Amino acid sequence: MGEIVQFIDEGAFEDEMAGSQKTETQKSRQGGRRPGAGRPVGSGRFREPSRPIRIPISDVDRVMRYVENRCYKIPLYQTAVSAGFPSPAEDDVDAELDLNELLIKHPAATFFLKVSGDSMINAGIHNGDILVVDRSLTPSNGKIVIAAVNAELTVKRLQTKGKKVFLVPENGAYPILEVKEEMDFRIWGVVTNVIHALHK
Repeated sequence: MGEIVQFIDEGAFEDEMAGSQKTETQKSRQGGRRPGAGRPVGSGRFREPSRPIRIPISDVDRVMRYVENRCYKIPLYQTAVSAGFPSPAEDDVDAELDLNELLIKHPAATFFLKVSGDSMINAGIHNGDILVVDRSLTPSNGKIVIAAVNAELTVKRLQTKGKKVFLVPENGAYPILEVKEEMDFRIWGVVTNVIHALHK
């Protein structure tokens, strides 16, 4: 096991350290914890109750960035965009949106892949796009999947006809691939979302 570091609220840490430095005599004179003593709940760094957790040292920076940015939650405006760009007011903020929660339903089974090529352009998948792939989903007819064919990864639409399996591109310039028995074929996961930059 790797090294573990404990991450706790600053205020709670200070209070705990101060308490641990007291002698047994001091503790006995004070008679233990007193009601109302110490820092008020919610007055620490995060303005709400907190609790200790243990995380690997290698993940400390990533976790701290996540916490400092409040989980990267962005305002989600309830105003629908029909044409142009509205002038959103604070009253229009319906909720805060975390893209991790929106795009990733099964974190332990999800990975990202960068697209190379234009064989799926008619499905809205462009060269350089990032695909969100979920390994926990069952690949079924019509789903866009990541498949390994003879040790080469490809993104295609899965099509089944009886016992036959096809990998279908979304670009007429590319041929449909029928999966033969002698091929080394496996499906890595189902594509759930596409991250596409409008300006690169």
